[in-house]
Amino acid sequence: MMEEKNYHHPHKVYVSVKAVFYPDGGFKPVSFIWEDGQEYEISRVTDIRRAASLKAGGAGIRYTCKVENREVYLFLEEDRWFMEKR
Repeated sequence: MMEEKNYHHPHKVYVSVKAVFYPDGGFKPVSFIWEDGQEYEISRVTDIRRAASLKAGGAGIRYTCKVENREVYLFLEEDRWFMEKR
């Protein structure tokens, strides 16, 4: 079992992500668990690019996702996923 790392940043919410992995090595996030324990399904990923979080700081791969008819950003920063606090 891997040791869970604890990270804290006042403008970031580190989230658990479920993803589908493809035979070619690619993957796509399909849901995430918010800090209150609620799981949200990602209905569609509309864009993937290297970008910085202007609200929370940090940079990585930014996934623009549709969740409940809203557009949200999900960031993969090295070995962890985060979202910006509202």
